[in-house]
Amino acid sequence: MSGLADCLKIDGLSVRLGGRQILAEVSFEVAQGETLVVLGSSGCGKSTLLKCLAGLVSVEVGSIEICGQGVGPQSLYLDQEPLLFEHLNVFENAAFALRMRRVADVEVRRKVWGLLEASGLAAEALKKPQEISGGQKQRVAFVRALLAAPRVLLMDEPFAALDAQTRARMQSLFRELAGQLQMTTVFVTHDVREALTVGTVFGRLSEGRFTAYRDRRAFVADRETGVQDELEFWRAEGQ
Repeated sequence: MSGLADCLKIDGLSVRLGGRQILAEVSFEVAQGETLVVLGSSGCGKSTLLKCLAGLVSVEVGSIEICGQGVGPQSLYLDQEPLLFEHLNVFENAAFALRMRRVADVEVRRKVWGLLEASGLAAEALKKPQEISGGQKQRVAFVRALLAAPRVLLMDEPFAALDAQTRARMQSLFRELAGQLQMTTVFVTHDVREALTVGTVFGRLSEGRFTAYRDRRAFVADRETGVQDELEFWRAEGQ
């Protein structure tokens, strides 16, 4: 972790749903401005972890502290489903949080247009959600989340529906903006390359149990993360 103050602290978090243990004594800390990538396969508890941090799933055992407070409006959960407002166009969907805070119109236009252009969505600005693709909807939801400027951003495989080229573009955009804005983020994925691209600190979930890594080198070195297998595959392909 960095030398910055911790923004997110999880201690001994355990959750059972439907009689099944989903999370088991999960503990970690994330410093202000860091992106914690949580790598894990489908069904390992990644989405449940984010929903706990967002206050959408009740915590039976353990504690969650976000910037010195409990869960609540200081965190924002970006679901795999975009959940856009169907009656608003792309621009107004992206601008929603700024409108709610009564930000001056000239500032709204500057911020929204800037991110729509960076995300390749400027041409869709006046379209309704039903007029754009699933991948474009995901990008709109991403822009809306960034403009909401939460204390902690919770991202549940946000670029999963995008084609490879667009996904790489959005990963780079996220990494750039996260650094500029000093966002504190928990980003879950099953993709090793995505984890290495967006993460500054790393963890792995397996059958509800969390492993934290002291640095990127330790994450790469652990065979359980799959990084070594990925590297060996591409080395073999290059021969």
